[in-house]
Amino acid sequence: MRYIIRIILLVCLPLLSINGVYSQDFIKESNFTKEVDIGIVEKLGNTIPLDLTFNNENGESVSLRQIINKPTILMFVYFDCPNLCSPLMDGVADMLSKLDMTIGKDFNVITISFNTKDTPEKAKEKKVNFVQKISKENQKYWAYLTGTQEHIDSITAAVGYKFKSQGLDFAHPSAIMILSPTGKITRYLYGLTFLPFDVKMAIIEAQKGITRPTSSRVLEYCFAYNPSSKTYTLQVTRIVGILMLFVLLTGIVVLIFRKKAK
Repeated sequence: MRYIIRIILLVCLPLLSINGVYSQDFIKESNFTKEVDIGIVEKLGNTIPLDLTFNNENGESVSLRQIINKPTILMFVYFDCPNLCSPLMDGVADMLSKLDMTIGKDFNVITISFNTKDTPEKAKEKKVNFVQKISKENQKYWAYLTGTQEHIDSITAAVGYKFKSQGLDFAHPSAIMILSPTGKITRYLYGLTFLPFDVKMAIIEAQKGITRPTSSRVLEYCFAYNPSSKTYTLQVTRIVGILMLFVLLTGIVVLIFRKKAK
């Protein structure tokens, strides 16, 4: 037993010195409900304000209540984004082409620009680039919306989507939200690409109004957003620390069982 305790101390003490007190850093940063300047503060179970109105890609004024009449995939972008937005929309389009569910029948998709300078004309132009993998008769069920600052602030606040203006561009997270037919937030999925199975299950759960915590939020602990380069960077020291802890725990279990076997 003394031998095991020595191993724990030898491994854990260096870990505590990585980036300060490692355990405290983990506790602080793993609080998924903390306020952030750029990122997402999950509002699972909340209902978005469905009476908010936006202009669709055809210049028509529509309310969210008119569009959200079945499970809905919601995402936020801005149309001149040089980095994350186009890959996000392309990732969603690719996922939709592989999903064994039908857009317009089983679910809808909404893309909202958080840049008030974006227009319906620009939305229509952008939409054409990403709906080609969807049948023409179903493309109308992927709405591209633009709106006023007041309504943009209301909807982003309702889902906990935090972005910040940086010159002509914006620093922002990359994710999609799944809504129930009544506008209830049931799931957050993070990243630029999405597995069809994950989205299918999220849509089925949204139809039933079931909320599910986001296990993939652990990825946010491994990646950090760099506002200057507008990219996500891998946090090597964090991952190494986690791997070391995993190896440590595995070693302890093996030593305990070997001792008992002897």
